[in-house]
Amino acid sequence: MAAGLKLYNTLTREKIDFVPIDRNNVRMYVCGPTVYDYAHIGNARPVIVFDVLYRLLRHIYGKDHVTYVRNITDVDDKINARALRDYPNLPLNEAIRAVTEKTEDQFHADVAALGCLSPDVEPRATDNIAQMIEIIQKLLDKGHAYVATGSEGQEVLFSTTSMADYGQLSKRKLEDQQAGARVAVEVHKKNPADFVLWKASAATEPGWPADFTIDGGKVAIYGRPGWHIECSAMSGRYLGDVFDIHGGGLDLIFPHHENEIAQSRCAHGTHVMANVWMHNGFVQVEGRKMSKSEGNFVTIHELLATEKFGGRKWPGEVLRLAMLMTHYREPIDFSVKRLEEAERLLAKWPVADVGDVAPDATVIEALGDDLNTVSAVQALHALAQAANADPSKLGVFAASAALLGVTPKKAEVSDDLSAAVEALVQMRLEMLKAKNFAEADKIRDDLAARGIQLKDGKDKETGERVTTWEVKR
Repeated sequence: MAAGLKLYNTLTREKIDFVPIDRNNVRMYVCGPTVYDYAHIGNARPVIVFDVLYRLLRHIYGKDHVTYVRNITDVDDKINARALRDYPNLPLNEAIRAVTEKTEDQFHADVAALGCLSPDVEPRATDNIAQMIEIIQKLLDKGHAYVATGSEGQEVLFSTTSMADYGQLSKRKLEDQQAGARVAVEVHKKNPADFVLWKASAATEPGWPADFTIDGGKVAIYGRPGWHIECSAMSGRYLGDVFDIHGGGLDLIFPHHENEIAQSRCAHGTHVMANVWMHNGFVQVEGRKMSKSEGNFVTIHELLATEKFGGRKWPGEVLRLAMLMTHYREPIDFSVKRLEEAERLLAKWPVADVGDVAPDATVIEALGDDLNTVSAVQALHALAQAANADPSKLGVFAASAALLGVTPKKAEVSDDLSAAVEALVQMRLEMLKAKNFAEADKIRDDLAARGIQLKDGKDKETGERVTTWEVKR
């Protein structure tokens, strides 16, 4: 089966046979959240996409032979601004901690509700400062970085012209970037495309002491890391200088992933950083780019817990299935119509426990073709229909659904609904006693149309008719 796994590699722009560096330790890194605000529905897509890939890799190679790392970015200028805004009376470090811990906890709750497994390692950027400083020093030693003084103090910058094939992932040429750059804005850079590895921190910003050696001399910069160096440090620490798969959203190809590659390859002297680069497509909301100015900006939490979108709350499994009904590399229009379509599909699927049964080959084959979740969902629906007709097939359906992370659940019954149904059941029993069978049947049929199934029986002691009911999908 392993030889049948094909993945689209953004680096080469082709679908390739996936061959792990070490099949006993298949390694994947995915860029995680910057924890300054609640994750929006666009953030949910890569979490769901790479959760499916994680599940597939574990199925193919074994749970103990896959390492999935997804980072937490907890040092960022947006975090600083949010901390100063929300906690003006706290010391800066305490304010930052309050923002990041609250946001991280909400992120974990949200993605768990979407059916996502926890990664094997979830490093925080602030726990890897030493590793970042070490990589920056290697880049200085090898002539790939330099120190310059910008408007906010001293910075260590990556020299893009020092790397012969910079731009390999995004297919951008340095000369094209130079032609469109506003050179006068950042005159301290040797090249407009050069980017920050380490920058000085002001009193209102978090910082760490860093001593860099340059041409035998010492340069001390109390500061903080640039965005790109964080992922180079964390992926390298937990997965090695070269690993199997690096994932994220399409918007990260440039500059983030391009600059990760530049840093890691030049520091470690490797031909690649990751063998396969995977990127999911953009998410629109109701046909428009999501933005607060458009009024269509919606967070995962709002979808799950409020009535902001479509006038109702949406179950996590519905949100997940709605995402998987579009191929991960295609753009998706996230809409109420799409959610309703996913919900109707789920309503036709049985509720079953996952046992020791293997997933169906058609679902595995679909996912093995560059995570073709569209075909996998279609195959899963056929399995659901078969299981509804033959309960002996429930296990295969459940195992296949688990591979996609989609688990149909029994509908919850509110107290108001329960009371209303009980009243109708008692009314029907009275109709049956009065031999008014037409009205009794009408009540039964009306309830069935609303997904309530009645089941008649007899009380074992009195022999009287009793009726039980349940919500059917």
